[in-house]
Amino acid sequence: MNPKTRILFIVLLVVLVWNMGCNTTATNQSENPDLLLINGKFHTVNDQQPTVEALAIKGNKIQQLGTTTDINALVGPNTKTIDLNGATAIPGFIEGHGHFAALGYSLIRLNFLETKNWEEVLEMVRQKVKTAKPGAWIEGRGWHQEKWDQQPDKTVQNYPTHDELSAIAPNNPVLLRHASGHSAFANKKAMDLSGISRETANPAGGLIIRDGSGQATGVFEERAMDALYLALKEYQSTLSEEELEAEFQKAVAMAQEECLRNGITSFQDAGSDFKEIAAYKKLAEDKELDLRLWVMLRRPYEETKTYIDQLPILNAGDHFFTVRAIKSQVDGALGAHGAWLLQPYSDKPGFVGQNTTPVSEVANMAKLCLANNLQLCVHAIGDRANREVLDIYSEAFKKNKTNNNLRWRIEHAQHVNEADIPRFAELGVIASMQGIHCTSDAPFVEKRLGEHRAGKESYAWRTFLDSGAKIANGTDAPVEKVSPIESYYASVTRKRKDGMEFFPEQKMTRVEALRTYTLDNAYAAFEEKEKGSLEVGKLADITILSKDILKVSDSELLQTEILYTIVNGEIKYQKK
Repeated sequence: MNPKTRILFIVLLVVLVWNMGCNTTATNQSENPDLLLINGKFHTVNDQQPTVEALAIKGNKIQQLGTTTDINALVGPNTKTIDLNGATAIPGFIEGHGHFAALGYSLIRLNFLETKNWEEVLEMVRQKVKTAKPGAWIEGRGWHQEKWDQQPDKTVQNYPTHDELSAIAPNNPVLLRHASGHSAFANKKAMDLSGISRETANPAGGLIIRDGSGQATGVFEERAMDALYLALKEYQSTLSEEELEAEFQKAVAMAQEECLRNGITSFQDAGSDFKEIAAYKKLAEDKELDLRLWVMLRRPYEETKTYIDQLPILNAGDHFFTVRAIKSQVDGALGAHGAWLLQPYSDKPGFVGQNTTPVSEVANMAKLCLANNLQLCVHAIGDRANREVLDIYSEAFKKNKTNNNLRWRIEHAQHVNEADIPRFAELGVIASMQGIHCTSDAPFVEKRLGEHRAGKESYAWRTFLDSGAKIANGTDAPVEKVSPIESYYASVTRKRKDGMEFFPEQKMTRVEALRTYTLDNAYAAFEEKEKGSLEVGKLADITILSKDILKVSDSELLQTEILYTIVNGEIKYQKK
């Protein structure tokens, strides 16, 4: 090779090496993580790698997990690092059954969850009347007569009567929903506007509580509430669309804020109508949702049929909104004697509760879901209700020849006959049970059902899990506070805050309870491949806790605070 050729060769070689170096640097920079979480105790809910010290996030997904040393080695010029200083990280909590808009509305209307007696309820209404316009409806939710520390002077079937409420608000219709949502209290003005009189008959699936003379006391159970809501809807029709939309948007904002503050990254909404679904979809597509919504459509069968061709809606707004399930209901709640039972209530002889939706309609809904490859989620609390739903599912599955992975759900499954519990695993039906309901309802369950049904068939998590069934956990907010920590505590201790313990032999282990709030909730929504555990390639939805909930004492669990809520790789909440 002559000298000139040699020089040219060397120059070309230098340029080539330099370009390769530049390209390598560019590639490495493009692969540098956006966020590192280091020096933590990560419970991944991944059996292949159950614990790690750190992880890296690129964009909206988990890029790598490992030791702090390994993850620190990935740092780039634009990488942000959060040192957890030993705090505990878990997959983002998934609320497995709640009511998103109702949660928001409960935060901007009268909220009675913390009231201790009827007098406190009345006082809150009294203060609200002072600022309410004449004729405006006053709404609230959260009272529970079985949890009061003192009973009103005048009661009928353990409920107060409307007299004091009517005197407080003579010019404002008042409608106060029970904590369960399965009964409501109304004053005289609301009853008058609803056309309620002595002659008003009980509707199918509902009961108007009356005094000895036959007059309505103000309490309406299950379908008997419908007349009140029709009157409320008529009033709402007089309000402007702008007013209603502003209230809805405020409710959504409040619900999001409350969920993120409690470490929730995904919320499974147990029943929205067409209008709400359209609104959520738009929010997701406009990138205005800060947590992920998975929604069940809830409308009567005839209406649902007309909408079915618009479903499913999958991962709209970059995995922030999905509708792939239909919600139905066959009974009410135990607290309002609405749960449908095989044998009468112990404290209401001869009464077996309410069948709120004809079984034939639920069976038709099952056929509709089967034909359109949608999940069916049916509210069933009493043992009769659960048996009826399992029978419907069993018949539907026999006709299904092509898909054995339907993941249909029973919402609540609170009181299930011992003979029916194994059927959940046999049929592949998911038991969507809310841990907090057990300890919240504990003071009156045995009174309602007797010792055997309370101990062997109520919130029977251990029996369900041992039979192979999957449990999806949650709070049923706003029936209860949207607090995964409190529901987790109830799931692993079955203790109330006052120390009362409800048949502890049915409690979950710490690991089981964490799975029910993360990976099993994701599975119950067909989303386990993208969330519910901390694994490479999954969505970066992470909750950081002040305490290790798998190891601290029972008494310390309720002291656990949410330090960070990370959704889609972004910090959406940070404790100040």
